[in-house]
Amino acid sequence: MKNKIKHLTENPGKKPGRNLNKNFRVLRELVKLRFHNLTVFRLDFFGPFFVDGSLFLIQLLAFQAVYANVESVGSWRSGEMIVYIGTFSLLNAVSMTVCFFGLISIPGKIMSGEMDLYLTKPVSPLFRLTFEKMNPGSVPLMLMSLCIIVYGIKAGGIVIKGENLCAYFFWLAVMSIMYYNMEVLIRSMSFYIISNARLDQLEEACLDLCMKLPGIAFYGIFKVIFYVLLPYGIMATLPVQSLIGEMTWKTAVFGITVAAAFSLLTYFVWTRGMKRYNSASS
Repeated sequence: MKNKIKHLTENPGKKPGRNLNKNFRVLRELVKLRFHNLTVFRLDFFGPFFVDGSLFLIQLLAFQAVYANVESVGSWRSGEMIVYIGTFSLLNAVSMTVCFFGLISIPGKIMSGEMDLYLTKPVSPLFRLTFEKMNPGSVPLMLMSLCIIVYGIKAGGIVIKGENLCAYFFWLAVMSIMYYNMEVLIRSMSFYIISNARLDQLEEACLDLCMKLPGIAFYGIFKVIFYVLLPYGIMATLPVQSLIGEMTWKTAVFGITVAAAFSLLTYFVWTRGMKRYNSASS
């Protein structure tokens, strides 16, 4: 199977239109290889089920401790807050399943020079880094997050309209891309700085805070920080607002603008970093 991936990556198509098809074929082989490796080492396959499940329970207990005596946060009552927690957990679970374990290896590969191996392949280095370490152990966390969302809808007596549900899934997709962009952006800073540890700590602190506190709770400078500079505050807030019918067209335009801006910023920082990357052997 490794030879098959090597064949796919070392023989680029002559026509530009073949690039997309080639990427899909490489992705298919990476998925097969990843599942093969995980099933060979059974603990690597089943371990994440228990770890992620435990973390999910801890998050729910933390939520219960924080909001046990709080009737509402802004205009949101307990039902909306449960949906919010489930939505943020779902975004995190999608990232953990698809790309997180590949992206966190970027700083180490830059420091060690292992990035050289990715540059020798015609497939985009970021594409391969994104999908080469997918983690099926986080799939149950996705399912549990969906259960929490459904429970929050029922507990809060939230009436869901068809157009709101469609808008919710749309914003989930947009914010999943935003979540991905932030992960890539933070790791891409390793092209420019020696240690990425402080940025990792910043990311962890922002995620921990915004997972417990929705964006509607931020005002003043805090809203600027968590809506614009570090937009973790909008990642689960906008999908929930679209689901419960609170989203205005101004909020929608703002969300799309921020998502587009961070996509362009991530692309710029990554491509610029790849150009200034110095091989470990140079």
